[in-house]
Amino acid sequence: MTVFESKENINKSVEEVYAFLSDFNNHKQLMPEMISEWHSSVDEASFSIQNMAKLSLQISNRISNTSVIIVPGSQVPFHVEMRWLVADMGDNTTEAVLTVSAELNMMMKMMASGPLKKLTEHQVSALKNTLS
Repeated sequence: MTVFESKENINKSVEEVYAFLSDFNNHKQLMPEMISEWHSSVDEASFSIQNMAKLSLQISNRISNTSVIIVPGSQVPFHVEMRWLVADMGDNTTEAVLTVSAELNMMMKMMASGPLKKLTEHQVSALKNTLS
């Protein structure tokens, strides 16, 4: 299993950060510019990645004010899971951690590692900028 992780401290309550992350309609604001054709509901999202593929994601589990787990909504070439964890750091500050776990063979790891790491970094940065 290959794991990519990024975290940021956000000057919002854990309740506000969790509420934002638990609704897939808000996730469009966290996506890089190469994402198009975004369609979402509270629980699911589908979109296209420029010059690559069309993807579907769904929220598989929510633990109030703690975590949101996202999995593919359709068949993908490898198992992948995105896990947002939020923790109350006191003083109206929340630590948000995005972990992407993927089962990648050596060839896929060479191709996907850079983009997946950039995705985790981009999303936590965009979360902080969006909620600040």
